[in-house]
Amino acid sequence: MSQLDLCRKSWRRLGFTRRALIKLWVVLMLVTGIGIAPLPAQANPYLATPGEAPVTVRVGTCATTGGFIHFYTAMHNGVFEKYGIKVNHIHFQGTNISLAALSSDEIQFVYCAADSTIPGMATGIEAKMVASPLVGLPWVLLVRRDIKKVEDLKGKSIGVTRPGDLTHRLSRVLLKSFNLTEEEVKLRPIGGSQPERYNAMRQDIIQALLVTPPLDVRGKKDGFNVIYNLNELGMAFIYSSLHTNFKTLKERPALVQRSVAAIAEAIHFVEKNPEKAKASVGKVLRLSDSEALQSAYTAYAKSLVNRRLIVPANAVAEAVENAREAGTNVKRKPADLFDNTFAENLDKSGFLKEIWGGQVPEK
Repeated sequence: MSQLDLCRKSWRRLGFTRRALIKLWVVLMLVTGIGIAPLPAQANPYLATPGEAPVTVRVGTCATTGGFIHFYTAMHNGVFEKYGIKVNHIHFQGTNISLAALSSDEIQFVYCAADSTIPGMATGIEAKMVASPLVGLPWVLLVRRDIKKVEDLKGKSIGVTRPGDLTHRLSRVLLKSFNLTEEEVKLRPIGGSQPERYNAMRQDIIQALLVTPPLDVRGKKDGFNVIYNLNELGMAFIYSSLHTNFKTLKERPALVQRSVAAIAEAIHFVEKNPEKAKASVGKVLRLSDSEALQSAYTAYAKSLVNRRLIVPANAVAEAVENAREAGTNVKRKPADLFDNTFAENLDKSGFLKEIWGGQVPEK
């Protein structure tokens, strides 16, 4: 019989009930420190287990932009591998084709600006947002050197990708906020990527263009002017976001959870390793200009970062309504376009506090 059992037997003879004995024992442990072991540190519940074979997943990006800094950095620095994920990166040029590949399960995830994907998902495409690392508008209005303010755009043209696309919709909002009409300022669809549209402005085919960092730095060096930051419009806007399809959500929720956790850790990694993050962006954009890379880092790792990854419901609802007004045949409710369960689990499990070493910085 152990010493503890002997003590219990003696105390019962004195009339102590079992409940009273338990309370007394707890008090003794607290006073003396006997039997109290330190609580173990919160383990990361999403990491791959030792010896676990990685799962290969196909992840598409819908553009090439510094705004995908967290995805690029995670891919180049082994963050996904920590979570048992081997990424097969597929580059798409455009939202529609990337969403089509996602809904058919040719790829399992898409990393893209959510306000580009929301109109398509609202029509019934089977996809959902599960994390939003960036919230806000990174675009600035870059114009030729003779233009000093937005009102000077009268009689000029702004280059956009195509009617109804994101650059077209943002340009329309910009003009409306300055009481300008599309008769006064032409929105000229010229397709292509940002660098291709930039070259069109250099040739004076267009006189203004919405660009995201780091292209603004190149523009200033070429003598162009940045005359407006679209974040000043105050729009509820969701930028870089992780999307998945219904099949993956239903059949592989653990994979979705690990992917969201990897992006959350990538945010921390990018903030603590700025040079590695800028190197990843430079590699993808084939860019070595330190000023341009710093511009991208400041915009995407600092100004717009959403460390908790929660998809803002109000921004989704506003984007759906904007799509409806633009003529989109909306078939799905805003609440059906995103699932915050996986991002919320990061907080509930203690994961976020663990990687940040305490409270998650707000900004």
